[in-house]
Order: sequence, then structure tokens, then C-alpha cells
Amino acid sequence: MLTDAIKSDIQTAYSTFLKNRELRARQGQRLMVAQIARTLGNIQTASDGIRTSGPHICAIEAGTGTGKTLAYLVSSLPVAKERDKRIVVSTATVALQEQLIFKDLPDLQTYAEIQFKYALAKGRSRYLCLSRLEQALEDANGVDPAQSTLSLFDEFLQTNTSKEATALYQEMAQHYLSGKWEGDRDSWKDSLEEPVWRRITTDHNQCTNRRCSNFSSCAFFKARNELDDADIIVANHDLVLADLSLGGGIVLPDPQDTIYIFDEGHHLPDKAIDHFAGSFRVNASLQWLRLLKKSLPDLNSELGQDPLIVKQLNQLPEILNNLEVELAECYRQLHEITQFSPENMDRDIRPVHRFEKGVVPEVLVQSALNLKISFASLCQKLEIMVKQLKDAMDPETSGPLGREEGEQWLPLATMLHSRSVAAWELWGMYATPQAEDVMPIARWITLQNQQVDIDLEVSCSPISAAGTLARNLWQPCFGAVLSSATLTALGSFERIRTRAGLPEDADCLVVPSPFDFASNGILELPEEACDPTQADVHTGQIVSFIKNRVSTDEGTLVLFSSRRQMRDVLDKMPASLVNTILVQGDLTKQVLLERHRSRVDKDEGSIIFGLASFAEGIDLPGKYLSHVVITRIPFSVPDDPVEKTLSEWIEAKGGNPFLQITVPDASIRLVQAVGRLLRTETDTGKISLLDRRVQTKRYGKQILNSLPPFRRAF
Repeated sequence: MLTDAIKSDIQTAYSTFLKNRELRARQGQRLMVAQIARTLGNIQTASDGIRTSGPHICAIEAGTGTGKTLAYLVSSLPVAKERDKRIVVSTATVALQEQLIFKDLPDLQTYAEIQFKYALAKGRSRYLCLSRLEQALEDANGVDPAQSTLSLFDEFLQTNTSKEATALYQEMAQHYLSGKWEGDRDSWKDSLEEPVWRRITTDHNQCTNRRCSNFSSCAFFKARNELDDADIIVANHDLVLADLSLGGGIVLPDPQDTIYIFDEGHHLPDKAIDHFAGSFRVNASLQWLRLLKKSLPDLNSELGQDPLIVKQLNQLPEILNNLEVELAECYRQLHEITQFSPENMDRDIRPVHRFEKGVVPEVLVQSALNLKISFASLCQKLEIMVKQLKDAMDPETSGPLGREEGEQWLPLATMLHSRSVAAWELWGMYATPQAEDVMPIARWITLQNQQVDIDLEVSCSPISAAGTLARNLWQPCFGAVLSSATLTALGSFERIRTRAGLPEDADCLVVPSPFDFASNGILELPEEACDPTQADVHTGQIVSFIKNRVSTDEGTLVLFSSRRQMRDVLDKMPASLVNTILVQGDLTKQVLLERHRSRVDKDEGSIIFGLASFAEGIDLPGKYLSHVVITRIPFSVPDDPVEKTLSEWIEAKGGNPFLQITVPDASIRLVQAVGRLLRTETDTGKISLLDRRVQTKRYGKQILNSLPPFRRAF
């Protein structure tokens, strides 16, 4: 139970922090501290510390300015220390991770006067691999006999090294070995292009751990060792999900010994769905399979000392021949099923054929089963080869291959194995018939326009993360907190409960915002607002509103739901206005925001045209943003395969997907969008909504009532 000692520690830390920072307590923050302390502090445990009963999850909606970070840190840390647990704070953005590591956690140590250790957790791919760096530099100094074979896979392996990249790699080696750089991508002094970085990093499959000659100097394992001593570990949702999918406790602490705090927790369900989705491009896959077939003689020559590898290589021709035939037949079937017309492809829209209710034709199920079996055979052979190559790098193992061969060929073997496993998993999803009364898997085909030829991309995805999160996260973890400014939809937690699979006994709370919305912000529905379903009329009204009603002397954000409409509006802007507009996609997000701030600082005014990603996470306080223009209610894309399959499932169960999913989700996105306006308690400004449906449709009142209580000018 929540003991007096824990209560005292929380109260002391909180009051000390406020006193040292000369801050006053905020009502919402105090309520949040109390709720987290109650939930986590009252968890019942057995003698071995394992959770036995009691609510152990709480979801708290707290708006900007509440001080969420301080609230969840100061309330969870004393509980974790008392129960001998560790805290994993998971975020959705790099910016929030950096804020935690470089500001919030040091501030908590200093101003709350409490002692704890913290560390940042990242995946292997964010760290330099010394072995791959050495290999890149060796490749640049001379042509290895195997290089001609490996270069065939350069598109996948990035084995060729330019003179510029070589100079950069030499500089990196010097900085790392001298201790000037810790070896993680995010702390390198300059931005790094993906192909350049991919050449010198590794992943879970390629890493040989203690077998590696550079293990004692490895940047990733040095960072991981710091995690073992940390009371608080900062991670991101993707890393947490990856760790859980491996069984938990691989990179991060064991879930049963962990209190998870999901900041921006509304992103977690979507992240989980994406994590378990899959795709397969038929022609692109045929390409690497044919390259493997072409490389078999060289592979036999280079790795012929190992009889077990030779045995696998000798069995590959039959498997690869079968795959070529099966994929060719599958490609023909897919064309017959989809009836795509490549000549009608749009630059922004890819033709999609979705299988209703996730049900695929029987002929495709049989093809998928054949492909699943063939890729399973390929996985088995490649897995043996990967093991042999990893063993060759073990100094304590005496085998037919040496370290040099292992380091040279392991990246190729692991790449091929990973691709084969992904293909096996995807075709396994297509080979499994959709059962009655079981939540379907979304399955669809997309036409992809390649440089030389077209390709068909086969995709699938779960339509809900509820079961996965309940099974892999909520059930095994000691405790968890979800925190966000947008957890409720239309005033209810039901949507996040359903999407995230939260336990029925999870504690849910909305805490009041410190902002005076009625005094500081205006929500208007201007005369230009119309029904956006009349696309041409709506675009014309947006143009008219921006030309006549948007000031060029202040900071403005115009949010679109469609890239095409954003471009159409831009094309219709007069030259005098175009020069003040910054368009998402024309510049990197960071550069665009810096340019916007610079213009406003010079009193020049600046208008940002942005899409959905600019409706969340953009922080432009004070004069940098005085006017937010929302062109339409942000309903989800109507032809999204996952959304449509989910809608069919709800309809089959007698529900109304529009009212149960579409409207609640749109209300959340709209709350996020209007949340760009007031970022501090002194900010002021105006929101213009150019969508008349909030007045004319039955659901409009619900959506309006879910927004913060701005003063309404309509």
C-alpha cells in the first residue's frame, strides 16, 4: 500500500523542487502527482516483489502547461525505489527524449535534492559499429576478392565507400578513439545521410556481441552498461515495443521489474500496430533472390572451407528456383486480382486493392502457403550460415572459417536472413484463412511505380493493438502510467481503453489545464467556412480567407489534411504572399521552424503551410504563433486499408464505425491542432476553422464541446 514513508518522500521532493525553482503548485499537477502515487503505491506484491493484485495502470490527460513531466517523475521515483523497481520513461519524439535527458532529469536532481541515476536507451542502429567502420575503411584502401560479389548487393548493404565518406569515417574513428565522440549518431557534430550512416552501424541480427573483437570498446554496449545502474531509463515507444516483442528484458529491464511511463501515450496504439505490420515487394524481392542465386559460385569459393555452409549453399539452388517460379505465378495472380492501370498513376496517390474483411481469394491463399514453405526453407539455410559466420568470429571457437571471413560475409548473410524471415512472416499472414468472428487482419496490394518498372507491394497489418499490448505489456509489467494532453475522445477514455487494451480496472483522470482559454484565445468559424466535401469550392474559400483575412505581420500556421489541396492553394496565392509562406516538405522541419522564428523576430511575419505532423509537437510560443487556421475537421483518410477493415469489423458486430471511430479520432486530432496556439499561460491568439460541418452536422456539437473552452466568435 501507499505507505506514509512514500507519501513523505513524494511531498518533500515536490515541495523542495517548487521552493528551489520559486514556482507555485498547479492544481492539475498536484492532482496528477496524487493519482500516480495512489495507483503505483497501492500495487499489491508477493514476498518476491512480483505484482499480485490491485489496479496498476493509470491514464492521465493533462494539457500543455500542467507540468506533466515533473508530476510523473516526482510521484513514481519514490515508489520505484521503495519497491526496488526501475522506471522506463518512453516518449514518441527525439525532442522530448532530449528534453528529459538534458533538462528535466538534471533539474529534478538539483532542485528536488534527490539522488538517482538516469540513462538514455537507444537501439543498436543509433550507434557506431567499430567492426563495420574498420571494414568500410579497409574496403576503401583496396579491392577485396569478395568485393565484386558483395557489390552486387550494394543497394541493400551499402558496401561501396566514396572518397568523401572515407574521409568522414577516418574523422569518426579519430574522434571515437580519442574519446571526443561517444559513438552515437545523435551526438555527431553534423547531420548524417542515411546511406553513409547505415554503412557503419549494425542491428540485433548482425551484432555478434561478445564474439566481436571490438566488444570491449563497443559504443552500444558501453551505453547499455550504463542502463544497468540507472534508476530511470529514457527510451522511445519503438524501442519499448521492440524489446517486448523479443520477450522483454533484452535491452530494457524485465517488464515485471519495471514501471513504464508513456509520455505522449496516445501514440502508443498506432506505434504498436505499425510495429507488427509487414510488406513485401514482389519484383524487388525477386531481384535480391536472383542476386543470391548468381552469387552462389562465389559464396562457395569464399566459404568453401566450412562443410556445413557448403551443404546449405548446395541446397539453395532448388529453393531459389522454386521461389522464382512461385513469385512469378503470384505476381500474375495479383495482377489479375487487382486490375491496376499503371498509366493512370498519380504522383501522390498509389492505387490500392484492399481485400474486404481481410479475406483473400483461395488461389492467393494457396500461393501464399507455397511461398511461406519456400521462405521457411530459405530461412533455415541462412540461419545456419549466420550461426557459422558468428562462430567464426568467436576467439574461443576453433572452426574452419576465420574472423576475417566472418566479418566479411556476416552482413550479407544477416541481411538475407532478415529479409527471408520478414517474407516468411508476411506470407504466413496471407496463408492463414480469415476465421469467422475473429478480428481480421487488414490485407492489401499497392501499385508501386519504380524507376524502370512497376512493382506490386503486398501488405498486411493488425487493425488493433489492444490484444498485443494487453498480453505483452500491461499483464507482465509491474505498473504503468499513460500521460498525454489528448487521451480522451469526446470527453471519454473509452477510445484509448479500446485501442490500447487497457485493463478494466485502470485508473483514468483528466486534470484541469492552467490556461485561461476563454480570455486568451478565440475560436472563429469565419464566413469563408464551407463544406469541404465540395473540394473546389473549399479550396477557393481557403485561398480567399488567406488572401483577405490572414495578417502578414504575425506568425500563422495553416493546417491542411491533404498535400494536394495544400499545393493547389499555394499555386493560387499571389506572388506577394508566396514569399511569406513556408511549406512543409520544401525544407526540413527544423530549418523551416528556424526560418519562421527568424522572420517573426524581424517583424516580417511568416505563414507556415503544414500537414498532420505539424498539428502536433510544434512549439511556437508567444509572438511566433498568433493565428492557427484549420482548413477542415481532420477526419482520417477514408481509403486507409487498416481503417476500412476495422470499420467493416465494427459494422459486422452491429456498431457504427463513423460514430465509434471516425468522429472520436477526428476530435482528438482537432484538439491537438488547436493546442498549437497557447503554449504558455500568457499566450494569446485566434483559431479559424474553415469547416462549416461543426454547425451543420449532428456530430459537430460533440466535436466543438471536446475542444478547450476558447471564446467563440460564431
